[in-house]
Amino acid sequence: MGEVTSGGGCCQPMDLFRSEPMQLIQLIIPIESAHRTVSYLGDLGLLQFKDLNSEKSPFQRTYAAQIKRCGEMARKLRFFKEQMIKAGVSPKGSTTEFDANIDSIEIKLTEIESELTEMNANGEKLQRTYNELVEYKLVLQKAGDFFHSAQSRAIEQQREYESRNLSGESMETPLLQDQELPGDSSKPVKLGFLAGLVPREKSVAFERILFRATRGNVFLRQTAVENPVTDPVSGEKTEKNVFVVFYAGEKVKAKILKICDAFGANRYPFAEELGKQAQMISEVSGRLAELKTTIDAGLLHRVNLLQNIGTQYEQWNILVRKEKSIHHTLNMLSLDVTKKCLVAEGWSPVFATKQVHDALKRAAKDSNSQVSAILQVLHTRESPPTYFRTNKFTSPYQGIIDSYGVAKYQEANPTVFTVVTFPFLFAVMFGDWGHGICLLLAALYFIVREKKLSSQKLDDITEMTFGGRYIIFMMALFSIYTGFIYNEFFSVPFELFAPSAYECRDISCRDSTTIGLIKTGPTYPFGLDPVWHGTRSELPFLNSLKMKMSILLGVAQMNLGIIMSYCNARFFKNSVNVCLFGYLSLLIIVKWCTGSQADLYHVMIYMFLSPTDDLGENQLFAGQKNLQLVLLLLAGVAVPWMLLPKPFILKKQHEARHGDESYAPLPNTEESLQVESNHDSHGHEEFEFSEIFVHQLIHTIEFVLGAVSNTASYLRLWALSLAHSELSSVFYEKVLMMAWGYNNVIILIVGLIVFIFATVGVLLVMETLSAFLHALRLHWVEYQNKFYEGDGYLFRPFSFSLLDEEDDVL
Repeated sequence: MGEVTSGGGCCQPMDLFRSEPMQLIQLIIPIESAHRTVSYLGDLGLLQFKDLNSEKSPFQRTYAAQIKRCGEMARKLRFFKEQMIKAGVSPKGSTTEFDANIDSIEIKLTEIESELTEMNANGEKLQRTYNELVEYKLVLQKAGDFFHSAQSRAIEQQREYESRNLSGESMETPLLQDQELPGDSSKPVKLGFLAGLVPREKSVAFERILFRATRGNVFLRQTAVENPVTDPVSGEKTEKNVFVVFYAGEKVKAKILKICDAFGANRYPFAEELGKQAQMISEVSGRLAELKTTIDAGLLHRVNLLQNIGTQYEQWNILVRKEKSIHHTLNMLSLDVTKKCLVAEGWSPVFATKQVHDALKRAAKDSNSQVSAILQVLHTRESPPTYFRTNKFTSPYQGIIDSYGVAKYQEANPTVFTVVTFPFLFAVMFGDWGHGICLLLAALYFIVREKKLSSQKLDDITEMTFGGRYIIFMMALFSIYTGFIYNEFFSVPFELFAPSAYECRDISCRDSTTIGLIKTGPTYPFGLDPVWHGTRSELPFLNSLKMKMSILLGVAQMNLGIIMSYCNARFFKNSVNVCLFGYLSLLIIVKWCTGSQADLYHVMIYMFLSPTDDLGENQLFAGQKNLQLVLLLLAGVAVPWMLLPKPFILKKQHEARHGDESYAPLPNTEESLQVESNHDSHGHEEFEFSEIFVHQLIHTIEFVLGAVSNTASYLRLWALSLAHSELSSVFYEKVLMMAWGYNNVIILIVGLIVFIFATVGVLLVMETLSAFLHALRLHWVEYQNKFYEGDGYLFRPFSFSLLDEEDDVL
């Protein structure tokens, strides 16, 4: 990161503390080199163009046709990608040189699209014919079995009938049989039939409708096809039945045809003679073999074509997206009066001036332009965009701050301190070095594999976790640190740095009490003495410790915010309201250092109710009563001092700035037009004293109440730390240790599994998210509202590296 210089302020220039100095520049570019100039500036990525044609619709702009052309090429590329996904072909990067001429690429894409569309259409026709022939073959086989079995039964019946006639008449032979037979044979009935396939789930309804429509004057035979069949119309695998319908009369046939169409039953021609059936089966089998060969050859040719597309797809896609973004940017430029130059305006960091100059010269040289582009700096009152140069470590922290609000130009950036304070406050609530190690391993996994994971398409949760891998890494390190202070490893204490300073006087003192403990050694050197864990006084002791620690941390961070507010006021040369607070923090530190038994609640309450009373046993140091009286007097002076002077100072500054404007000389026409065009939103505004006074009154009340409420809000550090410790202790004692006490391997394994899932699900996921959100709230509300306005807007340069693949701007 480059060093940022500032014009004032109390703090030395540092990376990330102030945004980069910006300047509004104007470019006058010859039309013949405009395309290459914008392309080189897109490669540079340090210029944010202003839209000088905002009054025009997208279709009225100069390069609307080129953008439409690029959109059409992008549509073809999306079509190619869909076809590659269906065929299982993945795009591959190619190192070979390719023609970067957009015109030749457009022609090539059109040719490939027409060829691929024709191949798809032919392939669909061949596949449909093939599926129809497969169904036809099934109909010939299954229906042929119907006719073969029917013919066999008819031959058997004929033989039985003839054998009865040869055996002579019997007592059961009808008397009128010989006379009736000639009469029956004189009226033959001719039957027709239809064969095909019907979906199996519709076969019952199909049979029922046929029976009702023909009043039972049909004969239907069905048999199931063993394997699902690809439907020629839908192309989906469907379970079907082969059917044969016998009917008499053309009217019945017409009804049957309509019912078949309604149920999606595919009909196929069928011959009654067995010889023709065998011939048709052999013909269909031959055609199936030929079609299979043709389809396979077509698919192979299609896959080869898609693989050739895949080798150049990424290059084509990048080129088309770049071309589209270039013309979209050119549409933001305005034509000058001569129609030979384009005029551009945009924001650029001051440090990038030389790089922009070099890009303009290189573009003029490469485009063989006789005139180079002209760069000049414009002076404006418009607020510049905010630009911080970040890296992969600081970028997620800056994203947290930007989610609250983008810093105003040159405003003090909270990210500088948030890099440390955010993971530290998280760790105060999450302190357990066992859980911290688990978080550290997860963060290291993402950090070690960041190159591979950054090039993959991740789901939303994984992508969010991967983006904050360095935040998780810092939170894990600080959690291990605070875990050492709390002396907790999955709620179990260890004598890591030294043996405990206390020992039991006798055996009875081991029963959950500290009575009988005597100090036998030096004070435990770092963190909490492990002897406190499991004792009766553990909870009151930890409550007192963590509650006071939360107040100290909260007051320290809020005072840091007030100091940064002072830095902002000095930097922008505004009137200053500074009022540090933290007397309670001073009392806490003095009490810890002296070991006093004073009641701090009593001290703070009676400091306001009875400031002149004697403190008695609650006195912590000499002169405490006089100091409290001085602090009360200062507080009484500070509140009206915050409320009254600022409105009058602002009124005086406004009168000094605009008092003599009524007698100022009138500007000439050109200057007035330029001022109006550049500063149309910065005209003379009336000064409303009442509005300023009410605003300052609200700000004063908010500050005074916030000094109390925001301090109380930091007690969440104590509450969540206590909850995390108690939950961890419950899972350890009531799950793991209880299962261990049964002396049963199965119960132990089940208890261990429950303990692992409870630890991961509740403590490492839910508690991590809870502590993260509370740390986020402490920074956004309690810390940043002391100084951070956050009403700026981000610097969004025209850069090819920031192009979104899904961006589809007209």
